[in-house]
Amino acid sequence: MSNLEALLLGVVQGLTEFLPISSSGHLILIPWLQDYTFLIENDQFNKTFDVALHAGTLIAAVVYFRQEVVRLIGGFVSACRERSTERVDQRLAIAIAIGTVPAVIAGGIGSDFIDEHLGEPWMIAIQLIFFGWLLGVADRRPQRKRLGQTTLRDGWYIGLAQVLALAPGTSRSGITITAGRWLGLDRDGAARFSFLLLIPAVAGATLFKAASAVNEGLPSGVAGPMIVGTIAAAVSGYVAISFLLRLVRTSSYRPFVLYRYIAGAAVLLIIATGLRPATF
Repeated sequence: MSNLEALLLGVVQGLTEFLPISSSGHLILIPWLQDYTFLIENDQFNKTFDVALHAGTLIAAVVYFRQEVVRLIGGFVSACRERSTERVDQRLAIAIAIGTVPAVIAGGIGSDFIDEHLGEPWMIAIQLIFFGWLLGVADRRPQRKRLGQTTLRDGWYIGLAQVLALAPGTSRSGITITAGRWLGLDRDGAARFSFLLLIPAVAGATLFKAASAVNEGLPSGVAGPMIVGTIAAAVSGYVAISFLLRLVRTSSYRPFVLYRYIAGAAVLLIIATGLRPATF
């Protein structure tokens, strides 16, 4: 892998992790379009490089929401100690903890099935279109609640929705924002809950996969591209968070819905014309 390829994939990861357009789907489609086979042929490095990119987006989220993270950690500790969720920080911290559970369980149980049966280009195209439509439907619902009014039940439902994002093409931020909007959260609140929910899930997965990578070793000459990819994901991720939160204060999620329609249709057209195969 060259540093330029790592830079491209890092930027794509950072932008698409937080914009509701599917990071995992784009990280599959871009090498597919370029007929870039290094990651496919080096499966172990592929998984390790994926960890590095997610570590970059984790850094972006923690840095951007550093004040909220400190408050939520304090809220979680006090909620456990006092057995109370009366304060906003306590309730939000527990809601995020509850929302993390479903994806952790589903990811642990179904990881092999996901790797072997999901993520084909034609599947990603259909999911881009369908879940884009679903985001559009949810975003037309009334904005009844702000982030501080999130309930524990909201956290559970958004966490269940996050399980769907294990399939490339769905979009973790997209489906959790969709669920938040469906539950009445305003656009800003739905995005912020989605981004905060990313932190514990990605932190746990990154630590687990990093430990496995260290035990199994890495191919020679990949340290440079991994560093480049991580930095690129962190910088572009920070930009994506800032951009999205500014956008939804004055606009809707419609631009991302339209993008998903166009991207999904383009992939299906490329497959239909025989320019690229429907599967790997």
